[in-house]
Amino acid sequence: MTLDKKEKYPDKYDVKARTPDSGVRMMMERMEELGVETAFDRFDAQKPLCGFGINGTCCKNCHMGPCRITKKSPKGVCGADANVIAARNILRWVAAGVSAHGARGREVMLTLKAVSDGRLDLPILGKDKVLSSAKAFGIDTSNRKIEDIAGEIAMILLDDLCRTLPGEHRTLRALAPEDSLKTWEKLGILPIGAYHEVFESLHRTTTGTDGDWRNLMYQMLRCGLAFAWTSVAGTSIAMDCLYGSPKRSKIEVNLGNITKDTVNIAVHGHSPVLVAAIVKASRRGDLTEKARENGANKIQLYGVCCSGHSALAKFKDVKPLSSAVGAELVLATGAMDLWVADVQDVFPGIMDVAACFNTKVITTSDSARLPGAEHLAFDHHHSNLREADKIAERIISYAIDNFGERLDGKVYIPPARMEAEVGFSVENIASEFGSIDILSEYLKTGQIKGIVNLVGCNNPKIVYEEAVTVLAEKLIKNDVLVLTNGCAAYALLKLGYCNTEGLKWAGNGLRSILEPVGLPPVWHMGECLDNARASTLFRLVADSLGESVRNLPFAFSSPEWSNEKGVGAALGFRLIGVNSYHCIEPPISGSEKVSNFFYNETRESLGSVMVVEKDPVVLAECILSDIDYRRSKLSWKI
Repeated sequence: MTLDKKEKYPDKYDVKARTPDSGVRMMMERMEELGVETAFDRFDAQKPLCGFGINGTCCKNCHMGPCRITKKSPKGVCGADANVIAARNILRWVAAGVSAHGARGREVMLTLKAVSDGRLDLPILGKDKVLSSAKAFGIDTSNRKIEDIAGEIAMILLDDLCRTLPGEHRTLRALAPEDSLKTWEKLGILPIGAYHEVFESLHRTTTGTDGDWRNLMYQMLRCGLAFAWTSVAGTSIAMDCLYGSPKRSKIEVNLGNITKDTVNIAVHGHSPVLVAAIVKASRRGDLTEKARENGANKIQLYGVCCSGHSALAKFKDVKPLSSAVGAELVLATGAMDLWVADVQDVFPGIMDVAACFNTKVITTSDSARLPGAEHLAFDHHHSNLREADKIAERIISYAIDNFGERLDGKVYIPPARMEAEVGFSVENIASEFGSIDILSEYLKTGQIKGIVNLVGCNNPKIVYEEAVTVLAEKLIKNDVLVLTNGCAAYALLKLGYCNTEGLKWAGNGLRSILEPVGLPPVWHMGECLDNARASTLFRLVADSLGESVRNLPFAFSSPEWSNEKGVGAALGFRLIGVNSYHCIEPPISGSEKVSNFFYNETRESLGSVMVVEKDPVVLAECILSDIDYRRSKLSWKI
């Protein structure tokens, strides 16, 4: 067996020494004292990692193997070489990412349709988004109720998700840059629908089907388009129609913000439908009174992973605490009475930690159950969406009951807290500056040197939250405006980059335009699917300047990415001509041809490539160099 002995990954003690958040450090030390295992412990136990898995040259798609590529055996039993095997594997990853964001998007789209049909008693809070989306889709809105228009939008989004008869992908046609559409048509990679492209990807990678690595890569690009324009953009449209666009607000973040005298509920995952009902229930007078009768001051909600970002941006009542990798650290405070786990990035390891601190865990999706957790969820057919309020009431009641069972002797809340501004959107950015044209002019003159979407998960292959903060500081110092969302955003929220105090790290140009209007150097845009907001901003700035997105000083970076959705997110930007930058390489290094496709070949076809550099300082320099190159090509000041 080949093991990855050459690579030196950080261990738990490196993380404790170098992670930039003191709250993380204190909780790791606390858990070590108590003998409670973390993701960092389990990562260390996995070393050395499997070299075949790292390189993408292990195939388990049939039972003649598993096969792995070596000098002695350069082909699998079926004859597939390293190029085909690596291509198959990465295609399956991207297909999984399409299904992940698409599955939770489907729940929101179904909810929007149920509301429009009168089957669900919820207000449509995003009326402006309904009307602007209708205009983009060419929907006639004259003399029509907002619910009827929303229903038509929901059906367009659902059709793009699960189209069976080949036809036009309407979201992509309505919203994608025109020059990008021409590129995709020329390459022959326009998707039929998200379901179909995932279905087709599994078909192509099954036994004895597609043996052409390049053809597999083009199917991966199709999946990338389905990911970007249905799983991400389509979901974002449905959410904003239903719940309204994000609202800017100032909040306090990090573990020091946990209160002991409240019924504490953490929402963890990605699906907003039930979380919205939980927020609503937490405000109910009768439930608040019940909490007081049980000795609590009030009911308080906390956010972990993307559920926290989404609810925070829409409803404000949720205090953000941690990314998915740090969830166990939150549980180990001992202050959570109940943990609501829906879908994706909810690690099974949380159950052991929850048991140590008597935290009740409730799973809320048929897609994601955890042994030992109670299950209160929408069913497989989503036939009980109308029961959301009842489910939410039961969840709040369970938390109130468990408040009295909290193990006070085990409660430990580290004094780490920070103020941050959240909830930036294309709409409120345009309002703040008067128009996108003004922001575009700042970019052209060089006061803003470039714009980078700095996002992604966390990965123990590099020190927790170190790379994203190093990159942010280096970029804003060089007058680059930073957008952020998802798990990466937690680090930037916690460490002061998302408040005006962060301007002390910014360059003179960036500071000169942000300080007078009281804006931070890093703009929090929400959860991971809010990459759609960043790509929309890129497009609007490009339209304002009369340029193509691929020519402008934009970049995408997910330095600490860790799962299938991360590959899809990066592809979404590369497909519109924006380079992606990372500290961790994808599992393709065993194939020279697939690696070359990612790192070099798409420069000509798409106008972008993937760049991987383990050192975040060097990665930042790569981004800045590319920004300078793009500015010079435009004859703009460097």
